Amino acid sequence: MSTYRNFGLFVVLAAVWGSAFMAIKAGLAYFPPVFFAAVRYDLAAVVMLAYVLYSTDHWKPEGRDEWLLVGVGSVFLIAGYHAFLFVGEQFTTSAAAAVVVSLSPVLTSGFSRVLLPSDRLSPLGILGMLLGLAGVVVLANPDPANLLGGNTVGELLVFGAVLCFAFGSVLTQRLDTDLPHETMEGWSMIGGALLMHVVSLGLGEPQTAELTVPAVAALVYLSVLSSAAGFLIYFTLLERLGPIEINMVSYVAPMFAALSGWLFLGEVIDARTAVGFFVIFVGFCLLKRRALADEVEKFRAAVATND
Repeated sequence: MSTYRNFGLFVVLAAVWGSAFMAIKAGLAYFPPVFFAAVRYDLAAVVMLAYVLYSTDHWKPEGRDEWLLVGVGSVFLIAGYHAFLFVGEQFTTSAAAAVVVSLSPVLTSGFSRVLLPSDRLSPLGILGMLLGLAGVVVLANPDPANLLGGNTVGELLVFGAVLCFAFGSVLTQRLDTDLPHETMEGWSMIGGALLMHVVSLGLGEPQTAELTVPAVAALVYLSVLSSAAGFLIYFTLLERLGPIEINMVSYVAPMFAALSGWLFLGEVIDARTAVGFFVIFVGFCLLKRRALADEVEKFRAAVATND
């Protein structure tokens, strides 16, 4: 029963995170991009902190290391990632953005090797990294005569978002504290939202939006379902499944991004998007080949035990 429950939660997480790219794209018709991201996390932080107050006594950071952890989350996981993502999605499709974001586990592995010199990449691991990066190049399809034309600029901005997220993820792993995941995420949402409001003002964005029904629906969906509920499901599955299996959500989410983009926005998936996704996925498999092999052995052992 627990296996089916975990599988169901995994599919729900992939669905809400994948369709979030469509909701971002839809909301950008009514909101300035960085302001949109900031307001999203204003609301998400309220929901998340309400849950933190309900679920744990350790509801706020204590000491330098825990506040440093929140600072890293605020700057890289919330503000940096979402500011680049929301700006980038103005120039590319929901599916293409989701495919670029699927590079996150590959870059996270690369950063962990750089920041942890004792854990070096093997030649196959280096090949996996290069394949992941090649997948983004295939997807962006840069034109040397016009590097800022077409979808290239959008996909490069989304790539910048993934760099922020991967780097921030490794830094948070290095900061060993007792702060609960939910508390860290809630306070990081507050800090990240404040930073994005400052960036939005600095960019001269209007601090207003056209509050139509689609705009409000996109904002509520992103704040409540994708952010607050999505992260709670993520941390639940992280404890149950471990980092390797939960990382696979990055490779299921683009399917939901493509489907929702097609259904609600009329976006078309081209062959280049599919090829870019495949190359990134192969890179991930090369990087994580030993961990994936271990997972396959565990699955076989579980099936044999049930038989």
